[in-house]
Amino acid sequence: MADNLDLVTSSDPLHPSQLIPELCQLFYQLGWTTGTGGGVSIRVDNLVYIAPSGIQKERIIPLDLFVMELSTSRVLRAPPAPATPSSCTPLFFNSYRLRNAGACIHTHSPHAVLATLVYSGPTFTIRNQEMIKGIRQGTTGRGLQNHDTLVVPIIENAPREDQLTDAMAAAMAAHPDTCAVLVRRHGVFVWGATWEQTKVMTECYDYLFDMAVRMRHLGLDPAA
Repeated sequence: MADNLDLVTSSDPLHPSQLIPELCQLFYQLGWTTGTGGGVSIRVDNLVYIAPSGIQKERIIPLDLFVMELSTSRVLRAPPAPATPSSCTPLFFNSYRLRNAGACIHTHSPHAVLATLVYSGPTFTIRNQEMIKGIRQGTTGRGLQNHDTLVVPIIENAPREDQLTDAMAAAMAAHPDTCAVLVRRHGVFVWGATWEQTKVMTECYDYLFDMAVRMRHLGLDPAA
């Protein structure tokens, strides 16, 4: 396969080849992408830019990115070893194909993992919190209000991330208003219309996961 350097050599700071390494470094500092886990993907029309597996996220550079064609899933540009295609790729593609998303972020945030342990059922629920206003409704794109009830589906983990593809798609179908899916004992996938919107929602979801766990610890009901 030809190494299409032109796909990742843009100097534009808002180009995915520049944004993804920057976001990976930020999320590493937040504890969301420890080791080589977690990931970021951004779509531009029919092109999907994806952070690789096998490289420490805080050290990723533009030349490490994979570029794929959304319509065919064909790899248009692959970096040299030791980078490997992200096992999250089909889950990122769920957000693009089922929600027409512009970006998808996957974190291994401790707050997200703890939330899936505290909420033993199939959903995470919280309401009457200010940060809910940073979350969008999946069907309309409108911002939620603080008094709205936020529901995030929780799916069970699997040995490999690509084995979560069908379960994630089913959760998205069952919860058309969600912009996130939690994976028990694993983390969360968040998507939005743009990378900025997706980043904001990831931050708000993380705050709300943390708040709910703290409230439960204090004997308070996050859904009250």
